[in-house]
Amino acid sequence: MQQASVQQQIPHGGSLRFNGIGKTFPGVKALSDINFEARPGSVHALMGENGAGKSTLLKILGGSYQPNSGDLQIGDQHLAFKSTADSIAAGVAVIHQELHLVPEMSVAENLLLGHMPNRWGMINRRAMVRRARELLKGLADEIDPNTRLGDLSLGQRQLVEIAKAMSRNAHVIAFDEPTSSLSAREIDRLMAIITRLRDEGRVILYVSHRMEEIFRVCDAVTVFKDGRFVRTFEDMADLDHDRLVTCMVGRDIQDIYNYRPRQHQGPSLRVTGLMGPGLQEPASFAVEKGEILGFFGLVGAGRTEMFRMLSGLTRSQAGTLQLEGKPLNLRSPRDAIDAGILLCPEDRKK
Repeated sequence: MQQASVQQQIPHGGSLRFNGIGKTFPGVKALSDINFEARPGSVHALMGENGAGKSTLLKILGGSYQPNSGDLQIGDQHLAFKSTADSIAAGVAVIHQELHLVPEMSVAENLLLGHMPNRWGMINRRAMVRRARELLKGLADEIDPNTRLGDLSLGQRQLVEIAKAMSRNAHVIAFDEPTSSLSAREIDRLMAIITRLRDEGRVILYVSHRMEEIFRVCDAVTVFKDGRFVRTFEDMADLDHDRLVTCMVGRDIQDIYNYRPRQHQGPSLRVTGLMGPGLQEPASFAVEKGEILGFFGLVGAGRTEMFRMLSGLTRSQAGTLQLEGKPLNLRSPRDAIDAGILLCPEDRKK
């Protein structure tokens, strides 16, 4: 079959088709004979358990991986992407779960990296900042384009990554877990933008483990399991939460969380009147052995700041900590580690 060069102009308005896509890694068959179509003017969800093959498929779409079999098709043209540059040239933008940004550069520089405005061979910084403000408008108006990207929160960096992908005016836009670090307000903004892109006739692929988002914004759902295509639901009216979960896991689930009460083994960590940077009021709580205690709140509520104090990254200004009845004085992360306290941060790359 003749495959089009990605240097050719790809006509907007065509459907995206995956034709028999297969991908194998040493000892692992990640994808096997994936066939489905995502139409323009539609938000198409990709659903499946962890390891089902969703992110691998998006990496093939973005040119990061090359399939061992099958091809991609946009409109009438069959395409073979050998690099991310090929994918971009074909009118595809993929917003990966792992961010691809440069922390030491400004927000504006990250947004326009590779196509910065210039004058007489020099970067036109005034035009760059102006264009960056346009890209952030409606999505992250509060972010200053001159800010060093590494100084932003993870949620704000995720918004910059989304704005960067949208700057290419792509016909096919894929979102891989775009709301994982966003606040409720930021999610509302993103949903409004996705709806606008859909109404403009673009092909939108959407990956999320948050069921409420799928039923809120998606028009169709394709389900994967163990690297294989299961089925596509073209009409969301035919689908509900239980049916989708059953399709993903391959069996009926009466109790999805399988929670069973368990015996606690007495107090372990006790926090009293903890105060410090990012906390507006003293925090007090106790956790027993065998207990999982959850903390909820919007971005900026102080959860991360409190965890930094509990792990010795930030010095507290008031309050006491006790671990198994013994007082703790955490002056550094080493003190916390020696006491048996570890932090898994929200940014998985740090």
